[in-house]
Amino acid sequence: MIKQPQEIALMAESGKLLASVFGYIDQMNLIGMSTLQINDRVEDFIVNKLQSRPASKGQYGFAYVLNSSINNVVCHGVPSATDILKDGDIVNLDITLEKNGYIADSSKTYLIGNVLIPAKRLVQTTYDALWKGIQVVRPGATLGDIGHAIERHAKKAGYSVVREYCGHGIGREMHEDPQILHYGKPGTGIVLREGMVFTIEPMINQGRRTIKTMDDEWTVVTQDGKLSAQFEHTVVVTSNGVQVLTLRPDEKHKDK
Repeated sequence: MIKQPQEIALMAESGKLLASVFGYIDQMNLIGMSTLQINDRVEDFIVNKLQSRPASKGQYGFAYVLNSSINNVVCHGVPSATDILKDGDIVNLDITLEKNGYIADSSKTYLIGNVLIPAKRLVQTTYDALWKGIQVVRPGATLGDIGHAIERHAKKAGYSVVREYCGHGIGREMHEDPQILHYGKPGTGIVLREGMVFTIEPMINQGRRTIKTMDDEWTVVTQDGKLSAQFEHTVVVTSNGVQVLTLRPDEKHKDK
């Protein structure tokens, strides 16, 4: 659970490389692209440009390098040649990368073209909820503090938090202990210690929090058909706070 300084340095390298993947996607015009096209471009960038391994490919039998979750898809959307991104869509791209044996995990919800205000508001609230959770991370805080900060922010905006999926410890394995719930009570759960590395990845629904899994046994959608958004970062507990290992260039102002 606790990573040594040399391990954290390697994870920071993986995180920086993964952040550059999102920078690469940011330069694409996603309108009219299929999620499979995005997947294939990202795979080529990770393997050939970054000399790294897309850690999701082959994990649990998954055949792709990213999850692409459009509109009412909560998580685990499967890239497809027939899923074409349209003006007004939102899509979460969840990507993992391994370099030198250590894995980083991050996701971002993209606004495709002219997105309606209610969808924009959901995406912004989800992003802000992620940072509410990150900002309470420090030695002596608890996992319950993280979950409480996220849920309070989402509920205040009128949204619900998905409870079936959570953040997780990460390192040489994609999923390690502990589980990081996105709801909770302050002062409860595991006490954070310097050197702990984990993901925070809230999934926030526009309507009810209830979800269902589709027949492909991967894709998870909102039961009421309303929108869902997600953001994710890999973080490490430092001696006096938190470091975001997957911080993207456009977020430098956040890590203060």
